[in-house]
Amino acid sequence: MNQLTELNNVLSDPNRIRLLLACLDRERCVCQLVELLDLSNASISKHLSMLKRAGLLDSRKEGRWVHYRSPESPTDLVRDSLQLVKSHTQDDAIIIADREKLKSIDAIDPCDLARMQRTGCCVAPKEGNIQ
Repeated sequence: MNQLTELNNVLSDPNRIRLLLACLDRERCVCQLVELLDLSNASISKHLSMLKRAGLLDSRKEGRWVHYRSPESPTDLVRDSLQLVKSHTQDDAIIIADREKLKSIDAIDPCDLARMQRTGCCVAPKEGNIQ
């Protein structure tokens, strides 16, 4: 029952649901998620930590970059929770808008995106990266 309570707590925040859904279709780095939600890196990292601790996301570190993705071997409860979230948000206007915004974010190299976030400067998508 502890896992069920923790999952319900984690899924009670709209920003965590948005982050979760953004990472289910493909791996995303923190800078991409910061761009999506327009929250501070610290806030995003805290939300992601909670999602990971609940088993809803896995992560890998590559140098200074941390990437989040769907769990490879979720428990039955986590798998059911992920399915519930996906099925009840597919027609949500915010989630639909997030999917569209992610297309633009994915077109920008993560290194350029991180530099843009640090400097506040605009970065054009690299040719060939537009999806």
